[in-house]
Amino acid sequence: MKALLLWPIMPNSFWSYQETLDLAGLRATNPPLGLITIAAMLPSDWEIRLVDRNVRLETDEDWNWCELVIISAMIIQKKDLWELIQKGVALGKKVAVGGPFATSVPEFALKAGANYLILDEGECTVPLFLEALARGETSGIFRATEKPDVTQTPIPRFDLLDLDAYLAITLQFSRGCPFQCEFCDIITLFGRKPRTKTPEQMLAEMEVLYQMGWRRLVFIVDDNFIGNKRNAKLLLRSLIPWMQQRSYPFMLLTEASLNLAEDDELIELMVQAGFRMVFMGIETPDVESLAVANKEQNTRQSLSESCYKITRAGLQIMSGFIIGFDGEKKAAGQRIQSFVEETGIPQAHLGLLQALPNTAMWNRLKQEGRLKEGSMDFMGSQKGLMNFVPTRPLEEVIREYIETFWNLYEPMLYLKRTFHHFNLMQGKRPKGKRPLTWHELKLFPIIVWRQGILRSTRWRFWWQLVAIALQKQHLLYDYLVALSFGEHFFSFRHEVKLELETQLEILKQQQQAQQTEKANYQLSPVS
Repeated sequence: MKALLLWPIMPNSFWSYQETLDLAGLRATNPPLGLITIAAMLPSDWEIRLVDRNVRLETDEDWNWCELVIISAMIIQKKDLWELIQKGVALGKKVAVGGPFATSVPEFALKAGANYLILDEGECTVPLFLEALARGETSGIFRATEKPDVTQTPIPRFDLLDLDAYLAITLQFSRGCPFQCEFCDIITLFGRKPRTKTPEQMLAEMEVLYQMGWRRLVFIVDDNFIGNKRNAKLLLRSLIPWMQQRSYPFMLLTEASLNLAEDDELIELMVQAGFRMVFMGIETPDVESLAVANKEQNTRQSLSESCYKITRAGLQIMSGFIIGFDGEKKAAGQRIQSFVEETGIPQAHLGLLQALPNTAMWNRLKQEGRLKEGSMDFMGSQKGLMNFVPTRPLEEVIREYIETFWNLYEPMLYLKRTFHHFNLMQGKRPKGKRPLTWHELKLFPIIVWRQGILRSTRWRFWWQLVAIALQKQHLLYDYLVALSFGEHFFSFRHEVKLELETQLEILKQQQQAQQTEKANYQLSPVS
């Protein structure tokens, strides 16, 4: 069997870092880990080609060569997913679709014409799909009745990737999260009992990357790395000597819940293992909104003190914030901005609340008649209106969001808080001997030119840079990387502002047209 594996185009978003990637000569942020893991589960006698359309587009020869097309996608990729399914069907290819979006909304891929749906987790459903193919079945929907044992998951096919195209390579240690945040679809997809790989599995995957010459960021893409703290510590204790023996070849980052601040040992182990950054869903400093969202783990301790503790230990925080919770009071955006400036968090991922399919929030809003079904076009992109009716005026929420997003990524403010954040770091990081790649050698001079000469930030840029170089030389590389990410946000905020203001104007025109039509109907003579 000749199988073409496709990863659809990812629209520009907070996570795409497109401007920064372009400056560094890179093509995409992360590779499609799900697809290369699935590739490792396919029969060894199959011929496989993987095309990440964010790196290169597939050719006519690729389409002519293949017998089967396998596509995975997230909700933000839905437009390109639809077009790829339809093209495959039009060319007479069998098309199989999987991934988180198809699992949550299978009717979308079916309507586009997909022959097979490989849903849920591939360890369970890929074998079912292969058995159906062997029987000659030309269509089918394959679902799992249980959660797989990830200790049996094979090493992903990293050899299918153009490694030099990516900012970070992704690995996965665990699936699932013990918490019940109302807006999150992780527990719907992967359950509330975190399942983890063994330390030996993770080190084997890292060794493959190391032998392939990878020497940059490795993103442990768990939705909550510390969902199972015991197993996370077991991994870290095995990872530390592995990293030490190889002079810390990777810079590690991951996602974790804020209760990381409650475990000093876990924080220290992460730092000693080479973790540099951790993404945390802070969501909002408003405790009432956290309670509405059922994010009680963020209410047990002071949010700011928790952030300070993690940062002081030597971990740079990236964070998620949301505007639009039920019962939210006016100026929520200003309170988020104040919190971000207080804690100095450089990358504050600000999003409008969206109801993701089949989450607890989706089901509640549907029962309340507040859900605008079918409005998924901009999900995950920071450029779409809310897909439900909020408890305060929609225009007020959107205007507040635009203003806050714009202010957060004003270059001078970004430089100020990035410097503040790195100044907070007190913990000693382990030293490595990782050489700079040509991507960094290309990127850093451009950052110096733009922020240190071209913009009005020039004076602040230089004195901050000198201060970091003299006082915290071991953080200089990370500091320059953080400033580099800022270039994406400085550009992207213009896109967000333009798109949302355009959508607001369209919404206003529609409302005015409806009011005019209603007034004309009321004034028309009764026949």
